Amino acid sequence: MPGKSTSFVHEPVMVREVAALFASVPAGWVVDCTVGGGGHARVLLEGDSRVQVLGLDQDDDALEAAGRTLAFAGERVRLRKARFDSLRDVVADEAVGPVTGVLFDLGVSSPQLDRPERGFSYRHDASLDMRMDRTATRTAAEVVNTYDEQQLVQILEQYGDERYARRIAAAIVAARPLSTTTQLAEVVRDAIPAPARRRGGHPAKRTFQAIRIEVNDELEVLGRALRQAIDVLAPGGRCAVISYHSGEDRLVKGIFEEASTGGCTCPPVLPCVCGARARVRQLRRGARKPSASEVEANPRSASARLRAAEKLAEVAA
Repeated sequence: MPGKSTSFVHEPVMVREVAALFASVPAGWVVDCTVGGGGHARVLLEGDSRVQVLGLDQDDDALEAAGRTLAFAGERVRLRKARFDSLRDVVADEAVGPVTGVLFDLGVSSPQLDRPERGFSYRHDASLDMRMDRTATRTAAEVVNTYDEQQLVQILEQYGDERYARRIAAAIVAARPLSTTTQLAEVVRDAIPAPARRRGGHPAKRTFQAIRIEVNDELEVLGRALRQAIDVLAPGGRCAVISYHSGEDRLVKGIFEEASTGGCTCPPVLPCVCGARARVRQLRRGARKPSASEVEANPRSASARLRAAEKLAEVAA
């Protein structure tokens, strides 16, 4: 496609905060599970000559761009096409040294949104696709045209926090078949009451988000990947996650909280007697948000939330 090899340019979000989180980890490998164009990885590699990066991505264009961006680091970089719930297997296959960092920058990247042919955006007319890995079989068209009304309601509510999920789902079913992003956006817009269309951004934003998450199985994949990340980290290593919507952030928070208590079920005011052992410590209460200056420079960063945890040493039973 025109411009394919030069147009994957993505501004990394909260890059200073990410660099600070990994600045004190032991020497080793950082697994960038969403390497994208290589923005975060570049900053980490430039900031510390001890850092080595294993970058994963489903998107061939992203891997091509990352290869160019990170070429300066030579053998300190390895790139693999992989979904990030294969993290444990990729680390084993690559036989890298200790993993002292794992980074997830979730969601869809700016280049994916800005390329009409990818079908992620309601702002461009394109086929309903939304696949991060274009060799995958399930597309947005399949979700929109074959899911029953109740299934659509469920994903719109769960993945989009969509207040008008039932109205939108009914409108989609009535308008089938839908083949383009523009058609879907118009159906969603018309299904939402007029006063609600005038606030909160584009009326189709939440619907497109929810369908994209369903197409790529994003929350199921993330849950598996986070647990693998905690498993592969060396003591003192850190896992950092940048999420962009409440469903992602709730999942990250829950997994980190479970790992930080070992799943302890004892009353919090009493000593633990259930034998649970904490595997990580959370590095702060609550999520970090981007600075006002970053949001002004990059409005797409406004919804970003950063959480991080540090792997604890194993304690003998």
